Amino acid sequence: MTIHQIRNATIIIESEDNFILVDPLLGKSKTFVPLTLFRFKPRRNPLVDLPIESEKLLQKIDYCLITHLHPDHIDAVGIEFLRSRKIPVLCGENHARQLKKWGLNVLQAIDYWETISFLKGKLTATPAVHGYGWVRKPMGHVYGFVWQSSDEESVYISADTIYTDDVKKVLATYKPDVSVLACGSAQFDFGRPLLMTMDDIVKFIRDAPGKVLANHMEAINHCPTTRLELKQRLEKEGLLQKTFIPADGERIEVVKP
Repeated sequence: MTIHQIRNATIIIESEDNFILVDPLLGKSKTFVPLTLFRFKPRRNPLVDLPIESEKLLQKIDYCLITHLHPDHIDAVGIEFLRSRKIPVLCGENHARQLKKWGLNVLQAIDYWETISFLKGKLTATPAVHGYGWVRKPMGHVYGFVWQSSDEESVYISADTIYTDDVKKVLATYKPDVSVLACGSAQFDFGRPLLMTMDDIVKFIRDAPGKVLANHMEAINHCPTTRLELKQRLEKEGLLQKTFIPADGERIEVVKP
């Protein structure tokens, strides 16, 4: 299995002859408003353009997984990309109606802890909580996904979440070979963080049975944690060797431990 880091939470999973797009943020840089004005510098988003390497990969997409509907996970260009190519979309139960309104080809909607057959394996939707404290409610529903292939490594897309008992349960129960973790420590101008704090990132990586791919950094202006800061903390904790911190456009080969 190969995972291509595209930008922010957008990745492409390459498995044998299949290419699975996750959370398509595909527009040019500076196309939507800052997500914080005071806490961090009010720059328009995304902060960076798509890497050149992504253009050919996007022409190969067979399926798309969507974890939630925030503009840093699916934007207007991403919607049009999926709609124009009629790419089959898998999503959480609470997102199917809106995606269909956008004209997308929703192949199947999955409820929390539901498992379906997908390619040569199984796909399970898992709970995610998008923020600490009161902010989690207005952030809405978010779904993680575990894909267990009969032929290749298993992958857990934890999505935009804090470290909950459900997340810990996924790691312990499904024992993914690689877990994709949003590490940008996103915050709005008010309220507590929307993603895991650095301490919880460390706990997640320590508890993960396999490798961790860290992303959702350096692309959206409300995410202060940089790749360098994460690397330095993980070096201190002795966890860097089990963590991938890919640059945009980088490909990661995943093999079982």
